[in-house]
Amino acid sequence: MFHVSRTRRRGAAGVRPLLSCVRTDSLTKFLKTSQFTFRRRLWTGRRIAAVAAVGVVLLGGVVFGVSRCTRAPHAVDDKAIAAAATPVVLPLKPQDWRGEIDYRALDARIQAMMHDRSMTGLAVAVVEGGRLSFVKGYGVTAPDDGEAVGADTVFRWASLSKTVAGSLSARLAQDGAFALTDPLGKFHTTLRLPAGAQETLTIEQLLSQRTGLPRNAYDGWLEGGRAPKMIRQALGDVPPQCPPATCHTYQNVAFDTIREVVETTTHRPYAEEVRQRLFLPLGMSSATIGMGEISDAKHWARPSRYGRRLTLAEAYYLTPAAAGVNSNIVDLARWMQAQMGLAPAVLPAGVLEEIQRPRVNTGKPYGNSPLGRTLEKPGYGLAMRSFGYQGHRLAGHSGAVDGYRATMMFDPAKKTGVVMLWNSESSLPFKLQAEIFDLYYHRPFTDWLELGKGQVQLEP
Repeated sequence: MFHVSRTRRRGAAGVRPLLSCVRTDSLTKFLKTSQFTFRRRLWTGRRIAAVAAVGVVLLGGVVFGVSRCTRAPHAVDDKAIAAAATPVVLPLKPQDWRGEIDYRALDARIQAMMHDRSMTGLAVAVVEGGRLSFVKGYGVTAPDDGEAVGADTVFRWASLSKTVAGSLSARLAQDGAFALTDPLGKFHTTLRLPAGAQETLTIEQLLSQRTGLPRNAYDGWLEGGRAPKMIRQALGDVPPQCPPATCHTYQNVAFDTIREVVETTTHRPYAEEVRQRLFLPLGMSSATIGMGEISDAKHWARPSRYGRRLTLAEAYYLTPAAAGVNSNIVDLARWMQAQMGLAPAVLPAGVLEEIQRPRVNTGKPYGNSPLGRTLEKPGYGLAMRSFGYQGHRLAGHSGAVDGYRATMMFDPAKKTGVVMLWNSESSLPFKLQAEIFDLYYHRPFTDWLELGKGQVQLEP
């Protein structure tokens, strides 16, 4: 895991969409380059369908393959962006699975894992060489009367949401909204740190979890209903674990201070800035921020714990930069592809380097478990974990809140990785990640799942 945030219990302007990165003469005949309309004429329903089909074929490589363009036209409408980001046929069935990984073997392994009583529902997607190669839902959206999980089922990202905050901040910094080296004192946020350290702590240090506060400081207050701004003001009285900027201590309430920085500099709500600069250009049409948004989705997974439905909790939605994102598995796969460098118009290579470059060493993300002992040199960048596995460098993040878990793990060099969303508190899918990479790297089988041997204690 890259980072699992747990409860104390246990826990726009200037951004071109993905379409703009494709240089195709035939496509530019169809799409207007501004004002979100078609250029030439009003189209019949049949012609629109034909255009959409051509757009999917021509533009699928932007998100599901490597784009190699050098210049970009202007924006087009949101629906065209979403359509272009979706392959003609999602790889939902065995005949559509393709790649180095033996997906039938993987499917059988997941089926076995789903029999564990800790699991309720799960959505999985694998990207190989930049291409979406496997998508499947397992189990149900609720332990009592839920429907089958599908590619369109919406889950919570929990702390995986932090990668959105880190990516948005790096992009805003590139665009000149602020500098990553700017001190928080410049933005008059509500965060208070011991000895007034909030005046000198930088944006980069905040995003790499180097506040110096004890781990998960005052998460219990957040779960108890106190307002994040009030909690941030009280953090100044907390005895520090280390001097600010000198060690990694994972936070939620303090981390959400980046939302205040974004809103101060862009003069737009954080959720809207994310939507305009990231979700819409990437075609992530199911991605939202907030508790009301997930419960309004047509198909969404309810939180559960060992076969018992839980109440959807609002607490961590109150810190949206830390844990506020929802989406289906296909849109999470799109997010991973963007982190792989497949959407340079949205997240250019220089921005990705800032996001993924480790800035501080961390503890073992899986503790002293067999998997934890295998991972080498774990580090943390701008809300992005990285570590070595069997001679390869992997990146990503994970998350956990009551009744939900999420993870993203990928090999940036190979443009290959896995994303998973599930509505239970099982740790089994975290272990499954290693088995997926073993399949891709053609390594001998290791029983990382250890079905029937209990759950891994995950260390935030």
